[in-house]
Amino acid sequence: MITDPLAQILLLLAAAVGVVALARRAGLPAILGYLVVGVALGPHALGLFDETEGTRLLAELGVVFLLFTLGLEFSWPRMVAMRREVFGVGSVQVVTLAGVAMLVFHALGVDLLPAVALGGAVAVSSTAIIVQQLTEQSEINRTHGRVAFSVLLFQDLAFVPFLVLAGALAAGSLDFSPARVGTAVALGTLAVGFVLIVGRYALRPLFHEIAHSRLQELFTLAVLLVALGSAWVSHAAGVSMATGAFLAGVMLAETEYRHQVEAAIRPFRDILLGLFFISVGMMLDLGVLQGDLLLILGILAAMTVCKALLTALVGRLWGLPPFKAVRTGIVLSVGGEFGIAILTILMQGKVVADEVTQPLLVAIVLSMVTAPLLLRQNRRVARWLLREQGPSDAAAQVMADTAVGERAVADLAAREHVILCGFGRVGQNLARVLESQGHECFAVDLDPARVRSGRAAGLPVIFGDASDPELLRRAGLAQASAVVVTFADPAVALGIVRSVRAERVDVPLLVRTADDARLEELMAAGATEVVPETFEASLMLASHALLLLRQPVSRVVRAIGSARSDRYASLRGLLRATEGIPAADPGSAEELVSVVLPPGAWAIGRSLGELRAGGIEARVDSVRRRGIVGRDPQPDMTLQQGDEVVLIGTPAALEHAEQVMLAG
Repeated sequence: MITDPLAQILLLLAAAVGVVALARRAGLPAILGYLVVGVALGPHALGLFDETEGTRLLAELGVVFLLFTLGLEFSWPRMVAMRREVFGVGSVQVVTLAGVAMLVFHALGVDLLPAVALGGAVAVSSTAIIVQQLTEQSEINRTHGRVAFSVLLFQDLAFVPFLVLAGALAAGSLDFSPARVGTAVALGTLAVGFVLIVGRYALRPLFHEIAHSRLQELFTLAVLLVALGSAWVSHAAGVSMATGAFLAGVMLAETEYRHQVEAAIRPFRDILLGLFFISVGMMLDLGVLQGDLLLILGILAAMTVCKALLTALVGRLWGLPPFKAVRTGIVLSVGGEFGIAILTILMQGKVVADEVTQPLLVAIVLSMVTAPLLLRQNRRVARWLLREQGPSDAAAQVMADTAVGERAVADLAAREHVILCGFGRVGQNLARVLESQGHECFAVDLDPARVRSGRAAGLPVIFGDASDPELLRRAGLAQASAVVVTFADPAVALGIVRSVRAERVDVPLLVRTADDARLEELMAAGATEVVPETFEASLMLASHALLLLRQPVSRVVRAIGSARSDRYASLRGLLRATEGIPAADPGSAEELVSVVLPPGAWAIGRSLGELRAGGIEARVDSVRRRGIVGRDPQPDMTLQQGDEVVLIGTPAALEHAEQVMLAG
């Protein structure tokens, strides 16, 4: 057993780096690598580590930061629109699963109240693993991901009474008087209300002042204070820390600082979340697993099948299609960290015989260890169970969810067109300009959200790595009239340039870069022209300044043209990187996003004209309904549940539009 803290940290880092790198190389989830590290180094295998109170706290903080960042992706109006899934589907799912499990344990000879606690341990699923894996697979905002997340939110709330029951049983106290229960409920309600009120009225002014200080470390400290403070308030009132952190993230999502907040918190989240998964792996007792292998596998299979089946039935009762209901059931069929906490309390208090709790504990941990593989294959498993045929890989799934079909993509690739490598803000603006002048565009991007939004708007965007020669051939490089690389990272752009030139040497190739750091290298690799953003900003400022100084227009044009023709040689020695160039205001640039109308959304049954009357400033580019895209819809078009509305506007206008469409 290693006791030196520094040696423990070094060994954990070395093991995590090696195993996670191998997992990624093999195409496996990073979570699986962390779990393997925990199993190998834990007290039940090599015995190099033993879980302590400090490591458990750090692991819990990983879940706190995960839920905090997830809250940043959800707006308060979306939460209001999801109330049906949270309190409807979530409550029925938890009560049904806990009730069935309670009856099974009671039939096996466990007393009624301990059986209820065991039922709660079986009913809950792992918020950390499910959310992390679905986010990596770009499924968290799909129907089954949205419903699963809603159920997980209710499970976090329902965990409190199960935890109170387990603690009372372990302490030998069964005082469940109305006064005690009422006090617990009141404290939890006050904690949630406090987080919501403070978040809604205090966070924006706080971060506004901090942002004006221009101190990055102060901004990071404020983010940590908000995340941990909200978690502490909810925990002190008996609610899970993750719930308070999630609500704080939801409140911050309504501010203009959410992207910077997410960037500041991500390093802490990733490190601590990795420690959480390692701590879960340490709980796997290989001795118990080997001694009662058949019993544990039987418990694991029964628990997984029952949770998946009952959750799918609840989803069907709530109106989900069979395929989506089965996928939701598969996602929620894994065990959870809250279940481990309940079982640990019961085992410490000797409430239930070890012959029952030990195999169940190992089965839940084993379920969490194998969860990433099951979650990754949830679509295939659902299709196999329903005997349906369909695409099998993640990229095909992105394509299947969009409005532009494979035939349309193939037809465009066979015609003359412009290939856009990257479909971010620059790529979207460039596509609009080119299309307005009659040039067809074909975009390639690795961000599933951009791909889905672009294709929902009827634009030919495909998911993939633009440096892959096979994908370039599929994009119709042989017929392309030009290729434009819009990625700001010069290393990424360099790889794409080399791949394009390896396939075709005559096509015009325009590359955008942030600065001139690798301009010569890009030109040497075969770029026809390289456009550094900082230099172009300097030239535009110079042209406006010369005009304001009453210089003749012809002289201004010659000066700017001379600088460009010399490939910015006159500026390269003066302006390096971004020095001296004012930063663009991210709040003034227009973006393209899509909003799916869930059940209960305010906009359902209302026309686009009514939305405009409600104060929406963003433009409605198109509406996708049952796979059909309507471009430039008329104001009298009435929206329906499930419509995907594609909006164009500034971040503030888009945020306000989403709020109006979802909550009014």
